[in-house]
Amino acid sequence: MAVPKRKTSKARRDKRRSSHWKLETPGLVKCSKCGEFRLQHRVCKACGTYNGREVIKIEAK
Repeated sequence: MAVPKRKTSKARRDKRRSSHWKLETPGLVKCSKCGEFRLQHRVCKACGTYNGREVIKIEAK
């Protein structure tokens, strides 16, 4: 059975593990109506539209 000849340093060990813990950025897209950034497959918070139709009534500021 293969046995390591030397102890793996903390830096080398942590360097190898670092790629698994990175957070991914959320998939942001521009709203087709108002141009605000929103999450994919969700209602736009700025104008209240989803898939080309108004789903939520948003009061004008």
